[in-house]
Amino acid sequence: MKLNWAERWVVNNPLRVFQQRLEIRWLKRMMPLEPGATIMEIGCGRGAGAKLIVQEFQPSLLHVLDLDIEMMLKAKNVLSTMPKEKVKLYVGDSINLPFKAGTLDAIFGFGFLHHVPDWRRALSEIARVLKNGGIYYIEELYPALYQNVVTKHILVHPDYDRFTSHDLRTMLHEMNLHLASEVELPKMGILGVAIRSDH
Repeated sequence: MKLNWAERWVVNNPLRVFQQRLEIRWLKRMMPLEPGATIMEIGCGRGAGAKLIVQEFQPSLLHVLDLDIEMMLKAKNVLSTMPKEKVKLYVGDSINLPFKAGTLDAIFGFGFLHHVPDWRRALSEIARVLKNGGIYYIEELYPALYQNVVTKHILVHPDYDRFTSHDLRTMLHEMNLHLASEVELPKMGILGVAIRSDH
Protein backbone atom coordinates (compact mmCIF):
# COMPACT_ATOMS: atom_id res chain seq x y z
CA MET A 1 0.00 0.00 0.00
CA LYS A 2 1.35 3.43 -0.96
CA LEU A 3 1.52 6.29 1.51
CA ASN A 4 -0.69 9.34 1.30
CA TRP A 5 0.54 12.94 1.65
CA ALA A 6 0.29 12.93 5.46
CA GLU A 7 2.32 9.77 5.91
CA ARG A 8 4.91 10.92 3.40
CA TRP A 9 5.34 14.02 5.55
CA VAL A 10 5.66 11.87 8.69
CA VAL A 11 8.33 9.57 7.25
CA ASN A 12 10.27 12.26 5.38
CA ASN A 13 10.86 14.80 8.13
CA PRO A 14 14.13 15.29 10.10
CA LEU A 15 12.62 13.95 13.34
CA ARG A 16 11.96 10.61 11.67
CA VAL A 17 15.60 10.39 10.58
CA PHE A 18 16.71 11.16 14.15
CA GLN A 19 14.33 8.47 15.46
CA GLN A 20 15.64 5.92 12.94
CA ARG A 21 19.24 6.71 13.89
CA LEU A 22 18.47 5.96 17.55
CA GLU A 23 16.56 2.79 16.63
CA ILE A 24 19.28 1.48 14.34
CA ARG A 25 21.92 2.00 17.02
CA TRP A 26 19.74 0.20 19.58
CA LEU A 27 19.13 -2.67 17.13
CA LYS A 28 22.86 -2.93 16.48
CA ARG A 29 23.59 -3.16 20.21
CA MET A 30 20.94 -5.85 20.62
CA MET A 31 22.14 -7.91 17.63
CA PRO A 32 25.26 -6.77 15.76
CA LEU A 33 26.16 -8.10 12.32
CA GLU A 34 29.63 -8.78 11.01
CA PRO A 35 30.61 -6.23 8.34
CA GLY A 36 30.10 -7.62 4.84
CA ALA A 37 26.59 -8.99 5.31
CA THR A 38 23.92 -9.01 2.61
CA ILE A 39 20.98 -6.95 3.87
CA MET A 40 17.60 -5.76 2.59
CA GLU A 41 15.40 -2.91 3.76
CA ILE A 42 11.71 -3.29 2.90
CA GLY A 43 9.71 -0.07 2.56
CA CYS A 44 12.79 2.14 2.26
CA GLY A 45 10.88 5.37 1.55
CA ARG A 46 13.28 8.11 0.48
CA GLY A 47 16.35 6.13 1.53
CA ALA A 48 17.34 7.88 4.76
CA GLY A 49 17.15 4.65 6.77
CA ALA A 50 19.13 2.78 4.12
CA LYS A 51 21.91 5.33 4.39
CA LEU A 52 22.02 4.84 8.17
CA ILE A 53 22.06 1.05 7.75
CA VAL A 54 25.11 1.28 5.47
CA GLN A 55 26.89 3.60 7.91
CA GLU A 56 26.18 1.48 11.00
CA PHE A 57 26.29 -2.09 9.64
CA GLN A 58 28.74 -1.81 6.72
CA PRO A 59 27.11 -4.45 4.50
CA SER A 60 28.78 -5.73 1.37
CA LEU A 61 25.41 -5.30 -0.34
CA LEU A 62 22.20 -3.53 0.66
CA HIS A 63 19.01 -4.17 -1.31
CA VAL A 64 16.39 -1.44 -0.83
CA LEU A 65 12.79 -2.03 -1.87
CA ASP A 66 9.64 0.06 -1.94
CA LEU A 67 6.30 -0.22 -3.71
CA ASP A 68 6.13 3.52 -4.41
CA ILE A 69 8.05 4.65 -7.49
CA GLU A 70 8.12 8.26 -6.22
CA MET A 71 9.82 7.17 -3.02
CA MET A 72 12.30 5.05 -4.97
CA LEU A 73 13.25 8.04 -7.11
CA LYS A 74 13.94 10.01 -3.93
CA ALA A 75 15.92 7.07 -2.52
CA LYS A 76 17.97 6.91 -5.71
CA ASN A 77 18.91 10.55 -5.20
CA VAL A 78 19.66 10.19 -1.46
CA LEU A 79 21.80 7.08 -2.04
CA SER A 80 23.55 8.40 -5.17
CA THR A 81 26.80 9.06 -3.28
CA MET A 82 27.15 5.38 -2.38
CA PRO A 83 28.92 2.90 -4.66
CA LYS A 84 26.44 1.35 -7.10
CA GLU A 85 27.81 -2.13 -6.43
CA LYS A 86 27.00 -1.70 -2.72
CA VAL A 87 23.34 -0.54 -2.94
CA LYS A 88 20.68 -2.00 -5.27
CA LEU A 89 17.23 -0.40 -5.61
CA TYR A 90 14.00 -2.24 -6.46
CA VAL A 91 10.40 -1.20 -6.99
CA GLY A 92 8.52 -4.19 -5.64
CA ASP A 93 6.05 -5.70 -3.21
CA SER A 94 6.88 -7.32 0.11
CA ILE A 95 4.56 -10.25 -0.62
CA ASN A 96 6.74 -11.34 -3.54
CA LEU A 97 10.40 -10.63 -2.76
CA PRO A 98 12.77 -11.02 -5.72
CA PHE A 99 15.26 -13.32 -3.97
CA LYS A 100 15.92 -17.04 -3.70
CA ALA A 101 15.24 -18.76 -0.39
CA GLY A 102 17.88 -18.42 2.31
CA THR A 103 19.96 -15.72 0.63
CA LEU A 104 19.88 -12.73 3.02
CA ASP A 105 21.72 -12.22 6.30
CA ALA A 106 19.32 -9.56 7.58
CA ILE A 107 16.15 -7.63 6.76
CA PHE A 108 15.13 -4.25 8.13
CA GLY A 109 11.48 -3.22 8.26
CA PHE A 110 10.75 0.23 9.66
CA GLY A 111 6.98 0.45 9.98
CA PHE A 112 6.12 -1.10 6.62
CA LEU A 113 4.27 -4.27 7.69
CA HIS A 114 1.16 -2.55 9.05
CA HIS A 115 0.68 -1.04 5.55
CA VAL A 116 0.55 -4.45 3.88
CA PRO A 117 -2.97 -5.89 3.40
CA ASP A 118 -1.62 -9.46 3.38
CA TRP A 119 0.87 -8.94 6.19
CA ARG A 120 1.06 -12.68 6.94
CA ARG A 121 2.32 -13.39 3.43
CA ALA A 122 4.88 -10.60 3.79
CA LEU A 123 6.18 -12.22 6.99
CA SER A 124 6.30 -15.55 5.19
CA GLU A 125 8.43 -13.97 2.45
CA ILE A 126 10.78 -12.46 5.03
CA ALA A 127 11.24 -15.87 6.64
CA ARG A 128 11.73 -17.50 3.24
CA VAL A 129 14.55 -15.26 2.02
CA LEU A 130 16.46 -15.07 5.32
CA LYS A 131 19.26 -17.53 5.93
CA ASN A 132 18.97 -19.83 8.92
CA GLY A 133 20.26 -17.59 11.70
CA GLY A 134 19.35 -14.49 9.68
CA ILE A 135 17.98 -11.48 11.49
CA TYR A 136 14.75 -9.53 11.05
CA TYR A 137 15.11 -6.05 12.54
CA ILE A 138 11.57 -4.88 13.13
CA GLU A 139 9.84 -1.62 14.02
CA GLU A 140 6.05 -1.87 13.87
CA LEU A 141 2.92 -0.02 14.93
CA TYR A 142 -0.34 -1.39 16.28
CA PRO A 143 -3.86 -0.27 15.23
CA ALA A 144 -4.54 1.84 18.33
CA LEU A 145 -1.86 4.23 17.11
CA TYR A 146 -2.88 4.59 13.46
CA GLN A 147 -6.61 3.77 13.48
CA ASN A 148 -7.82 5.91 16.37
CA VAL A 149 -10.46 8.65 16.10
CA VAL A 150 -7.99 11.24 14.83
CA THR A 151 -5.44 9.34 12.73
CA LYS A 152 -7.87 7.13 10.81
CA HIS A 153 -9.14 10.27 9.05
CA ILE A 154 -5.65 11.48 8.15
CA LEU A 155 -3.60 8.35 7.48
CA VAL A 156 -4.43 5.60 5.02
CA HIS A 157 -4.08 1.97 6.11
CA PRO A 158 -5.84 -1.28 5.34
CA ASP A 159 -8.87 -1.36 7.63
CA TYR A 160 -9.24 -5.12 8.09
CA ASP A 161 -7.14 -7.93 9.58
CA ARG A 162 -4.73 -5.62 11.37
CA PHE A 163 -2.28 -7.21 13.78
CA THR A 164 -2.03 -6.63 17.51
CA SER A 165 0.97 -7.60 19.62
CA HIS A 166 -0.45 -11.10 20.10
CA ASP A 167 -1.15 -11.56 16.37
CA LEU A 168 2.31 -10.40 15.35
CA ARG A 169 4.07 -12.58 17.92
CA THR A 170 2.01 -15.61 16.91
CA MET A 171 2.89 -15.21 13.24
CA LEU A 172 6.56 -14.54 13.93
CA HIS A 173 6.66 -17.79 15.89
CA GLU A 174 4.85 -19.72 13.15
CA MET A 175 7.35 -18.41 10.60
CA ASN A 176 10.31 -19.51 12.78
CA LEU A 177 11.21 -15.90 13.49
CA HIS A 178 12.03 -15.86 17.20
CA LEU A 179 12.16 -12.55 19.09
CA ALA A 180 15.53 -12.30 20.83
CA SER A 181 15.28 -8.69 22.05
CA GLU A 182 12.44 -6.20 22.10
CA VAL A 183 11.03 -2.99 23.47
CA GLU A 184 7.24 -2.77 23.29
CA LEU A 185 4.76 -0.06 24.19
CA PRO A 186 1.46 -1.86 24.82
CA LYS A 187 -1.09 -1.15 22.09
CA MET A 188 1.35 1.26 20.41
CA GLY A 189 4.17 -0.66 18.75
CA ILE A 190 7.33 -2.73 18.98
CA LEU A 191 11.02 -2.43 18.23
CA GLY A 192 12.71 -5.79 18.16
CA VAL A 193 15.13 -8.31 16.75
CA ALA A 194 13.89 -11.69 15.52
CA ILE A 195 16.19 -14.54 14.48
CA ARG A 196 15.26 -17.02 11.75
CA SER A 197 15.69 -20.48 13.18
CA ASP A 198 14.11 -23.88 12.54
CA HIS A 199 14.81 -24.96 16.13
